[in-house]
Amino acid sequence: MSIELVVFDMAGTTVKDKNFVGIAFQQAMASQGYEISIEHVNPLMGYEKPLAIKMMLEIRETDKSKITEALVDAIHTHFVKGMIEFYKTTTEIAPLPHVEETFRALRGQGIKIGLNTGFSRDIADVIISRLDWQDKIDYLVASDEVPFGRPYPDMIRKIMAELGIESADRIAKVGDTEVDINEGINAGCKYVIGITTGAFTREELLPYKPTHIIDDIAEVPGIISASLEIAVKA
Repeated sequence: MSIELVVFDMAGTTVKDKNFVGIAFQQAMASQGYEISIEHVNPLMGYEKPLAIKMMLEIRETDKSKITEALVDAIHTHFVKGMIEFYKTTTEIAPLPHVEETFRALRGQGIKIGLNTGFSRDIADVIISRLDWQDKIDYLVASDEVPFGRPYPDMIRKIMAELGIESADRIAKVGDTEVDINEGINAGCKYVIGITTGAFTREELLPYKPTHIIDDIAEVPGIISASLEIAVKA
């Protein structure tokens, strides 16, 4: 089967992120008295952010009775406000190298472009608007628009339903974190491609068994073209 849809992550995969997200998460945790090093924050970056907050609190808070929905909401609200303000005003927001060329190349092959993210929709919409990507992608879904975020496959399945993709064997997933890879595997995607432009190195991605690991998003069309050639020959 040929690929009909490629689902890309946002920060660290398609959108430049010099640890902006990790720092905002770190500051949000600090707003409630939890000082956390950036090295401990980065592994959680692909997760739905309220879940990432709960995961960090479970590690850092010895009194589990303090880990309430109100506490998680307060930290998440701080994070969302910080991210929206950052993305609305920063001059550093930009696509990562070769992203828009890759989108054009895939669409030239008749392949649809999906974006999904651990951000909430309000943050994602600001990014799409600032980058002027409304007409460069086919569908966007954020983690707060589905019952369960990554590593569950809900976001990919929502994109499939909206774009009329019947089988996950026609999908490639591209992301820069462990949770991106597990999302793609859990959804049954034909290709699950890890990329080293974000939070994880090649060595850190390897244990999660993606089908491919790449250093440049421009490699994605070639992976898909190669699979099409093999299918035609078969």
